[in-house]
Amino acid sequence: MKKKPAVKPGPAKHGMGLFATKRFRPGQVIGEVTGERFDDPEYGSNYCIDLGDDYSLEPGEPFRFLNHCCEPNSKLYLVYEDGAPIEQRKVILEALRNIQPGTELTIDYEWPADSAMRCGCEADNCRGWICDPDELHLLKK
Repeated sequence: MKKKPAVKPGPAKHGMGLFATKRFRPGQVIGEVTGERFDDPEYGSNYCIDLGDDYSLEPGEPFRFLNHCCEPNSKLYLVYEDGAPIEQRKVILEALRNIQPGTELTIDYEWPADSAMRCGCEADNCRGWICDPDELHLLKK
């Protein structure tokens, strides 16, 4: 019997989103983000993930559909042992709180201020900008 995927893309408030198909508890791994790796310090996109040492990961489906929220329910983590080659570096998505099936999975993009854009997440504590909270002051000048 084939195992049901834990997530699935679908229509969301802002284009496509990624939705849980099962329940997750805080700290539970939702899945591993895979995709194309780039060895180019100049490479960038709205979705790429910094792997360190000038490497980036361009997420493939389904995790490329993770949308931003200022009060996210999940977080990306870079996992590897010290000295591990870049090929062994993994990006995982982990639940920050209880997530029910059908819930859109969101992360905080935490973009640098020079890449910030207006936010429309409508969270109770929305910052108004898709931006690293530590750099938010740079936008209010």
